[in-house]
Amino acid sequence: MQRAVGAKVLSALAVGAAIAAISASGIRAQREGGPPGAARSPRVAAPIALTGYWVSIVTADWRWRMVTPAKGDYQYIPMNLASKQVADQWDPAKDEAAGEQCKSYGAPALMSVPGRVHITWQDDNTLKVDTDAGMQTRLLQFGEPKTARDSQATWQGDSAAQWQMPRANVPIMLRPVDRTAGGGPPRPPTGGSLKDVTTHLRPGYLRKNGIPYSASTVLTEYWDLFKRPNGDQWLTITTQIEDPVYLSQPRVIGLHFRKEPDGAKWDPSPCS
Repeated sequence: MQRAVGAKVLSALAVGAAIAAISASGIRAQREGGPPGAARSPRVAAPIALTGYWVSIVTADWRWRMVTPAKGDYQYIPMNLASKQVADQWDPAKDEAAGEQCKSYGAPALMSVPGRVHITWQDDNTLKVDTDAGMQTRLLQFGEPKTARDSQATWQGDSAAQWQMPRANVPIMLRPVDRTAGGGPPRPPTGGSLKDVTTHLRPGYLRKNGIPYSASTVLTEYWDLFKRPNGDQWLTITTQIEDPVYLSQPRVIGLHFRKEPDGAKWDPSPCS
């Protein structure tokens, strides 16, 4: 008899604990924007807020980014012989005649082009990155990119994204970029970061003077947010470009952006 009573008590306690867990899950899901038991979408689970308007802060490679470099000016890119042979044949008039003005606006080079970036959520699983320079759109898709692998490669390729929580231990490439009053060095990033890997790329240029990247290129990026003592928000994208066809080693660069209050200065312009 005592055993039976004890078993009933334990059973009741187990049922009560299960109901409490389900209830807590439901409350938590409601707060997080989903039904009870549902997995959180990447949009809801985001550890950092990347959305908004951002403007390029050109602190490195100024002479190669702000103006079109001269033919043969290849400094600081680990080119191999095949790459140099292709770049030496660069002819911008020929590119324009062929309708390929966007060859230096593909994903491996796009974020280096000075201008503004607008980041939004296209849906709960896709970050949309628009640029006013070149009027390009990148889609960072969480999970396997939806684009069919047998479809035609594009300038922006297929980008598989994932949140890194805690943030990945990658070499964040920071330089003293803000010398205005109240600027000061950035505080260390907190929370997580975004990692994306882009493949299935249409061949293009790493710089406007014809330095090539091939269809075999793999682009890996880490997106981190920083705050400055004056409250400004900064975005650093640590970029690694691997190309077995045209690079003798991976190219790693850091690109910086400052957040703007709105899109008042947004100025779309075509590839040139």
